[in-house]
Amino acid sequence: MIVDFFVSLVWMVANLLTLIVIVSAILSFILSPYHPVRQAVDRLVDPLLMPIRRVVPLIGMIDISPLIFILLVQFLATAITNLLRS
Repeated sequence: MIVDFFVSLVWMVANLLTLIVIVSAILSFILSPYHPVRQAVDRLVDPLLMPIRRVVPLIGMIDISPLIFILLVQFLATAITNLLRS
């Protein structure tokens, strides 16, 4: 029973992080970098993506660090939940 709680918590955090990164990516296409909403979301997301951006270069003008971050979060969530259930 307590394991189910922690599994749910891990997935909630993973889904929240994924959602915030997706919102940030969408806002980067819609809003100016100086818009207060975008600045607030970027303050949350940039510290998460900066280590990936240091390692993975841009592909042309495309930043794939959000995609890599989402894949890493999903992989870690799966690994943690598998460890908790075993």
